[in-house]
Amino acid sequence: MEYTTQMNAAKKGIVTKEMEIVAEKENIDVEILRKKIGEGKIVIPANKKHSSLIPEGIGEGLRTKINVNLGISRDCPDVDKELEKVKNAIDMNVEAIMDLSSFGKTEEFRRRLVEVSSSMIGTVPVYDAVGFYDKELKDITSEEFLDVVRKHGEDGVDFVTIHAGMNRRTAEVFKKNNRITNIVSRGGSLLYAWMELNNKENPFYEYFDELLDICKKYDMTISLGDALRPGCIEDGTDGPQIEELIVLGELTKRAWRENVQVMIEGPGHIAINEIEANMLLEKKICHGAPFYVLGPIVTDIAPGYDHITSAIGGAIAASSGADFLCYVTPAEHLRLPDLDDMKEGIIASKIAAHVGDIAKGLSGAKEWDLEMSIARQELDWEKMFSLAIDEDKARRYRKESTPEHEDSCTMCGKMCSMRNMNRIMKGKDINILRSDD
Repeated sequence: MEYTTQMNAAKKGIVTKEMEIVAEKENIDVEILRKKIGEGKIVIPANKKHSSLIPEGIGEGLRTKINVNLGISRDCPDVDKELEKVKNAIDMNVEAIMDLSSFGKTEEFRRRLVEVSSSMIGTVPVYDAVGFYDKELKDITSEEFLDVVRKHGEDGVDFVTIHAGMNRRTAEVFKKNNRITNIVSRGGSLLYAWMELNNKENPFYEYFDELLDICKKYDMTISLGDALRPGCIEDGTDGPQIEELIVLGELTKRAWRENVQVMIEGPGHIAINEIEANMLLEKKICHGAPFYVLGPIVTDIAPGYDHITSAIGGAIAASSGADFLCYVTPAEHLRLPDLDDMKEGIIASKIAAHVGDIAKGLSGAKEWDLEMSIARQELDWEKMFSLAIDEDKARRYRKESTPEHEDSCTMCGKMCSMRNMNRIMKGKDINILRSDD
C-alpha cells in the first residue's frame, strides 16, 4: 500500500476510494476534500478491517453527522437485543454507532456490530478494559490499556475515544476548582481514579506515541475525549474544561505529525449563550480539527426530555461550527434507552444537524425545506410525507385524525390558510360555511 492512513494519502496527493465516495455523497470536489483531509480539517474514519463500511466524512464544509450510542452492560447484557437497535439505527441512516459496552460478551457484540454495520463504528476502550481483563481498575497496567485499543483496532473499529487530555497537570486544575458534578465522563472518571489509586500519569497521555502507532496501523481515527466536560450548566466553560482543551490541541498536532486522523470531543452541559464561544474555542485551540459534541444539553431540569434540550443545543452548536453530534435520548440520566427512545433521539439529533446545515449554507440543505414548502402550498400530502424527516409518524398522525375535507387538516378545516389562499389566488370564492362548489 502506498499510504498508511487517509491523512497520509491526502498529504501525498493520493485520492483514495473512500475520498471518492465521500466527495460524491457530499457533492464537493474531491481535490478540495483531499486537501482538507491533509490539513486535518476533515476526517474519514475507516478502519482497514471494516469491510462493510460505507465511508462518511466529518468536518469543515460537510453535512453535520450524527452518532448513536449503544452497547451491553451488567444490567442489560443481551447482545441480540442491542443488535436489534443497531439494525434500526442503520435503517434510519445514522452515520455512526458508538459501542459503549462495559460488561459481558463485549468482544462478541463488537465483532458482530462491525460485521453488520455500514455505519462508522466507535468505541471507548477504557470501558472494555475492566471486563476484558476481569481485574479491578487499579490493577490494570498501562500496557494492558493499550492492548485493549489494539484489540479494538484488530476488530475493525473506525474511531476510538481516548481521554488523553486529562494528564497530571489538568487533574491538578480540576482539584483546585470546586465543581458541582466533578467528572461526569465515564471514561474520564475511570482514568482519574486509576491515576489517583496508582499515583501515576494517565497511560494514554504518557504513551501517546505508542497509541498513535496502533491507530496508524489500522487507520483508526482518534476521538480525543473530553474527560473534564461539564456535567451541569454551572460547571460549563470552567478552568478544567479549558485546560484539557489546551492539552487536546497539543496532542492533535502530535497525531497529525504521524498522519493519524483526529476529532475533538466537546461539552456536555452548556448554557445556550455559551455554545458559540465553545465552538470557536475548540476550532482555535485545536487547529480546526473536526468537533464532536454531546448535545450540548442546555438545561439540567428536563429528565425524560433531554432529546429536546440536546437538540436545541445541537442546532446552535452545528450552526456555530460543530461537525458531529452525539444523539441524546429521552432516557438520558435515567436508564438504558429502548427502541422508541433511540428513535426519538435519532430524529431529534437529525433535526438539529439539518438546522445547523441550513445555517452553514450547505448545498442541498435549504433546498429540502423549499421542496416541503412547495408541497404544503400545493396541499400535496403524499409529497409532504415523502419529504418528512419521519415519514411514518407524519402518515400516522394524518390517519389518526381524518379531516372532513381532504385539502385541509382537522386543526383548521375549511379555515386552512393554504386552501383559502390557493382559492383566492385563482379568483375563486371562499366557502367556509357553505358546502363545497
